[in-house]
Amino acid sequence: MAYASVASLMRTMESVLASKSQIKSLVCDHREEFLALQKKVSLLEVCLKNFEKRYNSGKMTDSEEQIKGVANAVERIIQMRLTESVIAKDEMHKEEAHKRLRDSLNQVVEEIDRVQKEATKIQDKVKQASKESLVQDSSSREDIVKVKNKMVGRDYQRKSLLNDLTREFSSEPKVIPIVGMGGIGKTTLANEVFHDASAQHHFDVRAWATVSSQHNVKEIYISLLHWTVGEAFDKEDEADLADMLRKSLKGKRYLIVLDDIWKSKAWDDVRLCFPSENNGSRILLTTRDSEVACYAGTENPSLQMGFMDPDESWNLFKSTVLENEALPSRFETIGKKIIDKCQGLPLTIVVVAGLLSKSERTMEVWEHVAEDVKSFATNDPDEQCLRVLGLSYNHLSSDLKACLLYFVIFPEDTEISMNRLMRLWIAERCLVLVSKKNLDGTKVRSCKVHDLIYELCLREAERKNIFIMNDIVLDNWDLETAQSNDIVFDDELNPVPPKFHLGRHIMRPCKRSTDCDEIDHGSYKVLLTPGHHDLIRRKTDEDGDNILNRTRSILSFHHTSSPFTLKSDLIHFNLLRILDLAPMNIDFFPRQILCLIWLRYLVLCGDYDLPPEIGMLWNLHTVINVIGYKHREVTFPEQIWELMQLRQLRLHKFYLSNPPRESDDKESYLAFSNIHTISSLSPSSCTKEVIAGIRNVKKLVIYGHGNDYKIFQESKVEPCTCS
Repeated sequence: MAYASVASLMRTMESVLASKSQIKSLVCDHREEFLALQKKVSLLEVCLKNFEKRYNSGKMTDSEEQIKGVANAVERIIQMRLTESVIAKDEMHKEEAHKRLRDSLNQVVEEIDRVQKEATKIQDKVKQASKESLVQDSSSREDIVKVKNKMVGRDYQRKSLLNDLTREFSSEPKVIPIVGMGGIGKTTLANEVFHDASAQHHFDVRAWATVSSQHNVKEIYISLLHWTVGEAFDKEDEADLADMLRKSLKGKRYLIVLDDIWKSKAWDDVRLCFPSENNGSRILLTTRDSEVACYAGTENPSLQMGFMDPDESWNLFKSTVLENEALPSRFETIGKKIIDKCQGLPLTIVVVAGLLSKSERTMEVWEHVAEDVKSFATNDPDEQCLRVLGLSYNHLSSDLKACLLYFVIFPEDTEISMNRLMRLWIAERCLVLVSKKNLDGTKVRSCKVHDLIYELCLREAERKNIFIMNDIVLDNWDLETAQSNDIVFDDELNPVPPKFHLGRHIMRPCKRSTDCDEIDHGSYKVLLTPGHHDLIRRKTDEDGDNILNRTRSILSFHHTSSPFTLKSDLIHFNLLRILDLAPMNIDFFPRQILCLIWLRYLVLCGDYDLPPEIGMLWNLHTVINVIGYKHREVTFPEQIWELMQLRQLRLHKFYLSNPPRESDDKESYLAFSNIHTISSLSPSSCTKEVIAGIRNVKKLVIYGHGNDYKIFQESKVEPCTCS
């Protein structure tokens, strides 16, 4: 993914040169050096883009590895030097920072010149690969595999399961386990019957929860209550949620689906919430483990899902590759050879078929894929499926690979909001322009990642040294022996154990902080795990190359609001792009954030006004403030208008002051040129000047009460149309 690294460097150069922030004068002093560097990087970007289009083997060449490392290092050095100049405390420190910036620019130009020689080797390879290209240019074809989530084959099992669900009655809620290996179609079958019209008509209430290997009982309750009650109960404790779930099912004929159960304990933790009434209720669960199925199903036989037979496999393959087109006979012969190597595993068939559907339909391409699938043969079906998934992954472009790998920051088997995912993708520069439409034109609200695809992402993330911290290790380690890169959670409210050490690792296998020096430059992330109150920086490093300086994202996946005091010196996260601490309620705006000039995505929870210095965060694209305990209106200072990159401004309700004048011209005011969404603006902010300043907005939400509406009417703002 050398192209992705060079493209990221190029976008940073463009934003720096176009900035009208406090770094403008600094950049002007070195403008010639920046422009010369940008030109060299631009040529390198074009070269790598052409190479990726025509030579996509999945493995980077030595030249690509070298270019990637240099691009990552150059981007980091430029950002570090500019940051040092901006936060310099006095003229002496500013002068030192200027000198270091000048020296670093000269140094990185030499580095780029060095890798240009490697680019020459790549250009030669492009010429050779263009003659042998197997896959069409992604810009001239549909990038989305047209696979509908509909069962192909399995008709007998589907009808039998529906009959079992709707035709028989029992004194106890009948438990029906569906058993089979990963990728065999358990969830797809359960989803088919769950949404079948006869099931919808037969049951009073239906509910679905994904359990996963590391099950969270509270999350299971919340998922089921979402279906049975339709409300959010994030702030309730586990016992109250269990009681509410039990009451919501009482006296009703219900269908419960518990998808992806790995342990018997998961069943024990939730089974008492399902009332035992003689009304034909059903509980459908999917699992890979036959022992779990026997334990939960007791006397009820499990539905064992085996491999697809040759006819079913071929029908699934054809429906994915061709839809309703006829397949020429010469392709049918080799296609059946490919299917034979897939061994009847639906997920493998869909992946291979999806790859072929996006590729040029030539015998060479199909024979090449057939050889690849054949080489993946193994006695372990799960491993073979992962290898085939890897084949499809290797044919993705760099930006799509980055999008896919980004899923590893989310906890396994969680429902992922598409809005949040899209905003994070854009903030991380995985995508520039995205679409949230399904193939049939409907809006996609959320998604989940199949556990085998998640496993593939974990493997690839480990291989590429994408660094994630997400393990909490409770121990009473000695603070005096703590490593300089340690992050410590200090739980003052619960003194035992006195400290929480946030373990860090490169996915798998686990690596401790002492191993961090072996990690090369790359995209590093932190998962801020919930349940702790103070984030403290232990020590500082002078080299500017520690883990904190190279951290790109901090995200919280806490599902309930809780008081949180952020005491860390966030200046050590110099290059942070994403800071998402919701829904942990913070009492006041953390002023340390104002040092994070590369921040693009900021999400906080609390009721506080933003300080005037918010204008220092010139890179911000998205600002989201989740409503706090007080539910008060948030006030933005006029400096918010200086954030020319801003695209998303989302709060419960906020007051936006009039924009300042752009210059001495009394009629000229600052305006948000890139703004896309504003929500929810107070009616009292709807002045003529504000409306003119947000004239490019695509989505505008105005929120207020009766008195606010009266103020809005009195403002006599002229009607305008959002572009």
